[in-house]
Amino acid sequence: MDKRVIRTEAAPAPFQGAPYNQAIVAGDLVFVAGQLGLKPGDTAIEGDVAAQTGQALSNLEAILAAAGSSMDRLVKTSVFLLDLADFQAMNEVYAARVGDRPPARSTFQVAGLPSGARVEIEAVAHL
Repeated sequence: MDKRVIRTEAAPAPFQGAPYNQAIVAGDLVFVAGQLGLKPGDTAIEGDVAAQTGQALSNLEAILAAAGSSMDRLVKTSVFLLDLADFQAMNEVYAARVGDRPPARSTFQVAGLPSGARVEIEAVAHL
């Protein structure tokens, strides 16, 4: 199976030159690496979990567009939260952005995220 690397300036580059890509297209699926609430070109994450969730989803949306997909073609997401107490605030922003047919989703509390992030979102979408 061939795989195609996706990179766009409309979303942050891989964290500190880490060995991964923003996304990979394999077959008719797009696998998007975890996205933080970091604005393209910035080096610091700002805002509460709602603001960070919104930015992470904007990054995800930009990467999906670069791959030829979109938010309405999401099939699976994984959300990593620094604190499950942030679930409701994250979920309100998430629900508003994924539409009326949301993808399957897993949500986890993790011990830590890069750069002081409170949320990270990875996804799989159909082309």
